[in-house]
Amino acid sequence: MRSRSLFIPLFLIVMGSLWFIKSIDLMPETSSIIAIGLAVLGLVVLITDGINKQSIVAGPLLMYLGAAVYLYYEEWFRISHILSVGMVVLGSLLLLSRSGMVPDKYARHLFPPQD
Repeated sequence: MRSRSLFIPLFLIVMGSLWFIKSIDLMPETSSIIAIGLAVLGLVVLITDGINKQSIVAGPLLMYLGAAVYLYYEEWFRISHILSVGMVVLGSLLLLSRSGMVPDKYARHLFPPQD
């Protein structure tokens, strides 16, 4: 006898629950969820990867993008303001990553070298 997958029932439960929460206005706007997700992802990059030349650009830039999405959809700033500040932030992060203060990212080997 074939084992039945739990995907369809669980998918229906999750989607129905999300639809219900959205219909009674308990769920925040989609733009807010995206903004929070980007900011959290930037923080996760910094925590999991540590401070190195790649993460010092990617982590804060993702956090800035999250803030930019939120500020744009809340209509606090126009897109030209957000993009101009974003260029300054990206340029500053790229300069910081080229400095000697930030260590390089070293490749992690799955298998140690054998003698």
